[in-house]
Amino acid sequence: MELTINHEKRNYEHLPSTLEILMQLEAPGKSKGIAVAVNSLVIPKADWGNTILRDKDSVLIITATQGG
Repeated sequence: MELTINHEKRNYEHLPSTLEILMQLEAPGKSKGIAVAVNSLVIPKADWGNTILRDKDSVLIITATQGG
């Protein structure tokens, strides 16, 4: 099964079933300062556990940074 994460294709033997599970794999311990879109639709953090991922979905993960 395949997901595109931040424009990079990744193959999974077993596709993570929800966005919340994917975020635990991709950004462990980083729950603050992250925005996520699936197929160009921004998903509120409260909905990560209810957002079902499907083969060929595109996920964009944006992490806030400090600087000037």
